[in-house]
Amino acid sequence: MSGLVDRLWYGKGRPLFLLTPFSWLYRSVAEARRRKATREYTQKLPVPVVVVGNITAGGTGKSPLTAWLVNTMRAAGWHPVVLSRGYGGKVSDLPLLVTQDTLPFIAGDEPVMLAQATGAPVVVDPDRRRGAAFVIDNALGDVLISDDGLQHYKLPRDIEISVFDGTRGVGNGALIPVGPLREPLSRLDTVDFVIVNGAAKADGAGRVPPEAMADIKHPHMYAMNLQPTRLVNLKTGETRSPESLQGQKIRAIAGIGNPTRFFDTLKALGAKLIAVPFPDHHRFRPEDLGSEAGHMLVMTAKDGVKCKSFAPDNAWVLHVEASLPEAFSEAVLEQLRASF
Repeated sequence: MSGLVDRLWYGKGRPLFLLTPFSWLYRSVAEARRRKATREYTQKLPVPVVVVGNITAGGTGKSPLTAWLVNTMRAAGWHPVVLSRGYGGKVSDLPLLVTQDTLPFIAGDEPVMLAQATGAPVVVDPDRRRGAAFVIDNALGDVLISDDGLQHYKLPRDIEISVFDGTRGVGNGALIPVGPLREPLSRLDTVDFVIVNGAAKADGAGRVPPEAMADIKHPHMYAMNLQPTRLVNLKTGETRSPESLQGQKIRAIAGIGNPTRFFDTLKALGAKLIAVPFPDHHRFRPEDLGSEAGHMLVMTAKDGVKCKSFAPDNAWVLHVEASLPEAFSEAVLEQLRASF
């Protein structure tokens, strides 16, 4: 599926151009929803709200950035709480306060992963505004980070961060379903920061020059890179360095928005892999994990939370952490303090 999407949306042409009337309809509906929400929900919340999202469909690295923001804000003395839609979860009693032991089929894979990665409170509710009220009523923290909430306009926000994949960019620049855009590129005029995951070029301060990203122009554009930090065995908890994958035969599985990036990371570490992509948020079964004699099984942290209960002895998770420039950290914290 990922290869098909790459050809249809992220190539130079627009093979789905016959669907352009549906793109016009999609834009009309999206803009009407935004106008209605921003008109009706204007009251500022008593705590700052930072929204992390993207204007393209698919994976761009929002969750690692969210985890980085949690750690950066905590180091600066804040007490962040993550808001999540909980995509793929089946919880009926909302809002849900997620813990590190919450089952992913209840809360969704990303909320559980973020709870485990950061130790911060994570609140799941498709209605992000109701989730925010739950946080405030229960005094869970003093700043909210909405993961993948750029188009959830019912939630007032103080800072907006849009994330792009440095390789894919805006694809063919068309709106869904002709292309990958959820909103027109003009939407970037209203966000505070643009983050480019895997930017090919950046200056000494980590800023991405406008000419480095075709069609993406913003005065505050920064580079982000995902650094492999450790391999952890899902059964035993044994930890190894990512460099231990050099020359190893592995079966790599990934049910994320852009599995190619994960596979490329493994190749860069010197692994010899069989790459097996799955749809984003795939609900794994034991038979999905496969078995090749003499191969390690390596997956993402997001997939690991779903596979832990039935993972074989040779199953490992490759953990990655976002790396961003000090200039971005300072800019976010300065704006955060100014909004409070």
